[in-house]
Amino acid sequence: MRAHTEYLTFHTKARRELIHLTSKLEEILKTSGIVDGFMLVSAMHITAGVFVNDDESGLHADIWNWLEELAPKGNYAHHRTGEDNGDAHLKSMLVHHEVIVPVTKGRLDLGTWQRVFYAEFDGQRDKRLIVKVLGI
Repeated sequence: MRAHTEYLTFHTKARRELIHLTSKLEEILKTSGIVDGFMLVSAMHITAGVFVNDDESGLHADIWNWLEELAPKGNYAHHRTGEDNGDAHLKSMLVHHEVIVPVTKGRLDLGTWQRVFYAEFDGQRDKRLIVKVLGI
């Protein structure tokens, strides 16, 4: 078994932003030389997430609206620490911080409409993402 690791850094212009990762992940997979295994994609921050879903703008708007309904900007106990991003922590928990994608015959083994996204909930500063490919 072999392993290949890369780190990506994002500095979003907006506090909340969605970044389509699939093309970059395909590049990383090609560089890794691994043809059968798994790719772990994990946000290394507690106010960001990674998920798999359709790349469709209406759905993206629905996802943002859903997250805002479940974890609205508001007055959280966390804010007593001097932070103002309690909602970002909760949104991260809802989306989760990582996904594992199968690799088959040197390709990401995603469904027809599946794509991988990085969701930033408290941006405008450097945030890292780890991509680890394991396999043969």
